[in-house]
Amino acid sequence: MRCLRKKMSQVFSLTHRYKRTLQAMAAGTFLIYMTLVLYQNVYGYGGGNSVQELQYNSLDSAAATAALAAPENVIAKRDNGANSGVEDSPNGSASVMKLGSGNSRLRNSKPTRSDYYDSYPNGQQSVTGTPKPPTTELDDLLISVKTTKGYHDTRLEMITKTWYQLAKEQTWFFTDTDDQHYQKLTNGHMVNTNCSQGHFRKALCCKMGKEFEFFLDSAKKWWCHFDDDNYVNVPRLVRLLDEYSPTQDWYLGKPSISSPLEIFLDNTKSSTEVNKKVTFWFATGGAGFCISRALALRMLPIASSGKFVAIGDKIRFPDDVTMGFIIEHILNVPLTVVDAFHSHLEPMEFIRPETFHDQVSFSYARMKNEWNVVKVDGFDLKTDPKRIYSLHCYLYPFFSICPKTIKRR
Repeated sequence: MRCLRKKMSQVFSLTHRYKRTLQAMAAGTFLIYMTLVLYQNVYGYGGGNSVQELQYNSLDSAAATAALAAPENVIAKRDNGANSGVEDSPNGSASVMKLGSGNSRLRNSKPTRSDYYDSYPNGQQSVTGTPKPPTTELDDLLISVKTTKGYHDTRLEMITKTWYQLAKEQTWFFTDTDDQHYQKLTNGHMVNTNCSQGHFRKALCCKMGKEFEFFLDSAKKWWCHFDDDNYVNVPRLVRLLDEYSPTQDWYLGKPSISSPLEIFLDNTKSSTEVNKKVTFWFATGGAGFCISRALALRMLPIASSGKFVAIGDKIRFPDDVTMGFIIEHILNVPLTVVDAFHSHLEPMEFIRPETFHDQVSFSYARMKNEWNVVKVDGFDLKTDPKRIYSLHCYLYPFFSICPKTIKRR
């Protein structure tokens, strides 16, 4: 009997050990399975593209297909074949200038991929596909053109027949009088600022302030200002802005001076310090400039509700200088120099025709009985002395105003 109990005890002990062994094996198998599931969720399958990658590839294919269509249908699409970053100057050298103190971002620098990641929540990158930078399309822009009553029938007429046709819904004209003819022609895009007529500081700052506040009231990502003597290459402008994120502070343009502007401010708070020297860069309004939504929101408490004019009065400088003073000096955001912007303060004849497609803006002016204009074939000089129609037809010869003899570029 004792022997039988001993044998039964050995059987139960062996069964218990087998049971513990089976439990350990099951736990190990489950652990391995969960590890594989987690690895698959994080890194995806080894073969094939992820959903995000497939979406990105389809977007690129759509852009490539759209590029085969008419140019007027391409301007709202992403141009993946465009050169990235800031354009070189016509002579092949890039314009790089020193920054003011307190900011280490290089002028004329291109945005990095880390710049784009900052716009994602918590700065995190997606692990299932390559993050795609923010895409800027034509409808993300608000283009404002500053003009005056005396130029409606000359400068405004040229604009509405040329580059305006590529951005009708995005372009607004800021003037100083009511004009029913151009109000109808632009489908209500004439804004009477009720500012004074004339080319003096208070009138210029008044209009610029109205343009800025108009952008704040919109839902656009970018604000680009131009003068009424500018020709704007709209598709190139869209491609340029596509290289930058509107969720970051960007002030894009080109100065017309070779060194930072130095001004002296009256110091009324201190009896011992009479004047304070301030140094900053500014983008000349005659070439145009662009400001991101993020930067405009930072400017809001400083420059909105008539404060832009007050700052212009304080420093006693016109609108584009006031803009640079606010952005570079007060907000400490540096001007990013883009050589593709051009004003009449530089010789237009040095811009080579083969680079026209790479430029954002052009201008013209009459100086000492000669026109400072681009050298381009097209209309005769008597018909088109400012060369704007000829330039437009060089870039977009399919327009009805263009002579049939101009070949498609």
